[in-house]
Amino acid sequence: MAVHSKRIPAPDLVKIETALLSVSDKTGIVDFAAALAGHGVRILSTGGTYKALRDAGIAVTDVSEVTEFPEIMDGRVKTLHPRVHGGLLAIRDDAEHRAAMKAHGISSIDLAVINLYPFEEVRARGEDYAESVENIDIGGPAMIRASAKNHAYVTVLTDPSDYQAVIDLLGKGATVPYAFRQRMAQKAYARTAAYDTAISNWLAEDLAIDTPAYRTIGGVLREEMRYGENPHQKAAFYVTGDTRPGVSNATLLQGKQLSYNNINDTDAAFELVAEFTPEKGPACAIIKHANPCGVATGGTLRDAYLKALACDSTSAFGGIVALNSLLDAETATEIVKLFTEVIIAPDVTEDAKAIIAKKANLRLLVTGGLPDPRAAGLTAKTVSGGLLVQTRDNGMIEDIDLKVVTKRAPTAQELEDLKFAYKVAKHVKSNAIVYAKDGQTAGIGAGQMSRVDSARIAGIKAEEAAKTAGWAVPLTKGSAAASEAFLPFADGLLSIVGAGATAVIQPGGSMRDQDVIDAANEHNVAMVFTGMRHFRH
Repeated sequence: MAVHSKRIPAPDLVKIETALLSVSDKTGIVDFAAALAGHGVRILSTGGTYKALRDAGIAVTDVSEVTEFPEIMDGRVKTLHPRVHGGLLAIRDDAEHRAAMKAHGISSIDLAVINLYPFEEVRARGEDYAESVENIDIGGPAMIRASAKNHAYVTVLTDPSDYQAVIDLLGKGATVPYAFRQRMAQKAYARTAAYDTAISNWLAEDLAIDTPAYRTIGGVLREEMRYGENPHQKAAFYVTGDTRPGVSNATLLQGKQLSYNNINDTDAAFELVAEFTPEKGPACAIIKHANPCGVATGGTLRDAYLKALACDSTSAFGGIVALNSLLDAETATEIVKLFTEVIIAPDVTEDAKAIIAKKANLRLLVTGGLPDPRAAGLTAKTVSGGLLVQTRDNGMIEDIDLKVVTKRAPTAQELEDLKFAYKVAKHVKSNAIVYAKDGQTAGIGAGQMSRVDSARIAGIKAEEAAKTAGWAVPLTKGSAAASEAFLPFADGLLSIVGAGATAVIQPGGSMRDQDVIDAANEHNVAMVFTGMRHFRH
């Protein structure tokens, strides 16, 4: 590798003689500085870091002594000085740079240890605008980027987890190889990019700019995964800092590392079950391949689980169980009877923990709460050469003015079942048809190219469930049915009627709505329009 346009070769090994330490997160900084000092490294520092090192008895020089300029403006200006940035940016093997350093009293800085004001943490705490602005770091990113650009000569550390690697190098002669400096530079630029992302997205949100000219998404590596959706795909899990309760912020109490598919499915399961508030009773959702096998409410959490399982106990094998309330021993006893990949719940009793502990590979996640289904937020997916970004689907059936479009209005029970089915349909891959009765799904048809096929598959699933359970008729008889998008033709309605449903809920909006309404009236089926579609791809 050559340095800038003069093609000066970058050295492989660079000795650390002078280090600049300026950190907001002081984890491990005193021990690291002590190791540097023990190998004769001169330490420069600022503000709180300088005080922490001095109080620990470590020889340290205040940056203001180097710049011969005091900190001003409440510390906003302290490192933005040529004697700092010249020391970071100077190309040591360039005669002109060396001459400039000599003329202006600039000394080389070989190691920059910088982490940033905790803007992300301040935002997560919900601090006000002024406090958020004050926690936007300026000098830190400038020094990080300067050091990273000049990684031919400078090692930059932005993460305390990298301190030990440098300590190990100190023991081998205090020299740092080029490959290490390059890796740290990449990490440094990624850190400042994620930091600026958090700031720009916050400002866009505050200003209600839905489509900013530049949209970035930043994340911090949580863990590398064995593989992605398939074994030949590489994958990793990144977290954005969003405090929304869910798989990203859950505590894994037991079980193996979550796989790529586990995380995707667990997120889908928990977002679905969060549609049902604990105040209205326990609820359970069982998910397989991001689609629900069964969803139910019940008088107890055990009842809700068993009702959800009854919808499709075959597909539930190896699935994800999401619960909306405290996981108790009675429910845990039932769950462990069937092979399950993951259980996620707001909390768990000690007795339930003990029961689940007997299944060593069963992952148990607790979140401390439920995500708010009404909360704003963004979702994103990649396409070739771009990103598709949209607001989260936070539409709620409770907030919709329902319109009865048939001669017969739904009964009170049918209306409750319609609302339940529509909540579930929102979380089923399109095209989706969901049958529900008495607070549980009776049949679910997901992801078909034809809505008629979704209706038929859901009916078939219900018949299979009835045979498994020994019921005389499937639960679809006398059920309510939900379609997450409009029924384009009467054939979809007729398939739903054929499965035994007596009431239907759908967005409406088809050019042939009247044909569908006429078919419903002909079969004495109550139908309700929501005016809100819930496509899910």
